Amino acid sequence: MKSPTREFVNTRVDVNGRPLTSMRPRYFPLALCASLLCLCRSYTLRSSVSWVVSSNDVDVEDADLSEEAAPALLVDGAGLWKANVFGDRLETPGLREQVEPESGEAAQLSSRLFSYPVEKVKKSGGNSFPPPHQETARTARYIAHYSDWGHLATISTQDKIRGVPFGNIFSVSDGPLDNSTGVIYFYVTPMDNTVTDLKSNPYASLTFSEAEGGFCRQMVYDPEDPRCARLTLTGKMVEVAPEELAFAKEAMFSRHPVMAKWPVGHKWFFMKMDLIQVWLQDWIGGVSVIPLEEYFKATPF
Repeated sequence: MKSPTREFVNTRVDVNGRPLTSMRPRYFPLALCASLLCLCRSYTLRSSVSWVVSSNDVDVEDADLSEEAAPALLVDGAGLWKANVFGDRLETPGLREQVEPESGEAAQLSSRLFSYPVEKVKKSGGNSFPPPHQETARTARYIAHYSDWGHLATISTQDKIRGVPFGNIFSVSDGPLDNSTGVIYFYVTPMDNTVTDLKSNPYASLTFSEAEGGFCRQMVYDPEDPRCARLTLTGKMVEVAPEELAFAKEAMFSRHPVMAKWPVGHKWFFMKMDLIQVWLQDWIGGVSVIPLEEYFKATPF
């Protein structure tokens, strides 16, 4: 009987006379994948408050942002990814070679139409920690002031969902960061379905979540955890009166500077919510309906 022998792909031997084996064919794909992974580059997008762009000589204030010019600026979304986030270059490996570069003024403005340098805006979010949950009025004012956006629910006028709730996201402000009023301002366009709804029924509810900031993540609270506070303001949406327009503009544009560059052809205008009810849940075991007098008397600072 022939004794079993071991076959080697490579019959060379080392200094001790032991045969040297080459890698078996079945390991080649694994080795190839490992090699490719080692060569791959990666990137991260950090603190993406907005698409921030590197500075150049473009004067956005003098740019043509009319209804006719705006669509041309939005045709190629690739420009939005040529961003510089907080000074860190955002690179997309392999994408640059596939995308045709934009040309002329459109290339310079497309990434700025909905962008702004973050350093021009004071960091929002207020104190690291919100007020004690027992101070419900102050907590409500804290959330209302330091939230940059909220979810607005209206009664829909759209054909397929007429008469049922419809929700939409809006950027909001109750004043500059150093001047909280408790009155929520909006900058809206008649082209928005929500604004159409409000013309039919001006009553709406605006919901904020403390999950927007860093507190709930810091405390490892799920957004539905009662300790991760949520605030719902209900009231009547009205157009801002002429004597209040200057403050409304300061309130919105100081917190959302990019709005000043939005296409004028969309007929943007300011609205605010005249409050009827302030509803808050910021702890386990129930909710608080805060009297309006207490709400406006409190301070978020």
